[in-house]
Amino acid sequence: MSLPRLATVGLFAGAVAAAAWTALAPDDAAFSLLLVALALVATAYAWLESGPGSASELALIGALAGIAAAGRVLFAAVPGVQPVTVIAVAAGAGLGARAGMAVGATAALVSNLFLGQGPWTPWQMLGWAGCGLAGALARRAITRRIPFALFCALLGMAFSTLMDVWLWFSFYPHTWAGFTAVLGRGVPFDLAHAIGNLLIALAAGPELRRLLERYGRRLRPRIAWD
Repeated sequence: MSLPRLATVGLFAGAVAAAAWTALAPDDAAFSLLLVALALVATAYAWLESGPGSASELALIGALAGIAAAGRVLFAAVPGVQPVTVIAVAAGAGLGARAGMAVGATAALVSNLFLGQGPWTPWQMLGWAGCGLAGALARRAITRRIPFALFCALLGMAFSTLMDVWLWFSFYPHTWAGFTAVLGRGVPFDLAHAIGNLLIALAAGPELRRLLERYGRRLRPRIAWD
């Protein structure tokens, strides 16, 4: 077994162990959930590292992640509104699952260098990596503008709900009252995220996807038979 694959298996085992700790000791959920997220992020990067990739592809992923991070920082004054979800989905649909996940996770990490790092960062990385993966899995269904935009809006709600559940389980009493309070407080931000994704995707989502698809075809090796 190669070293990247061995690292992937080991890190995933660490994530499972941390998840078991969370289940057995919910009072320590804040720390154990952080370990779960860190192990899953490291697992994802180890898996991404094990795949094929050219310098041009890595440069494109870095550029997309930088644009997404800059857009998130630029829109920071409007809570919940940012372009990371749309760019990660377009990258996943246009370049594949590995690229979409890498763009989403890296954009979260880089943007938090300006917006503030914390125990939420690994979960944001996982959430936006999941958006990139979802874009790759649903690429056949989101070729048109409206389905693409609605898909991004749905992912915006899913991402925000993930963060609300993490916040509740990590720092609030594990009761239905506490869960309802956290979800209720997050509704305005969740809606802002979903609506922002919808508008950004309507404006530029399909065009970005088609651009990345064309560039991705150029990156793939071709065999010319004489």
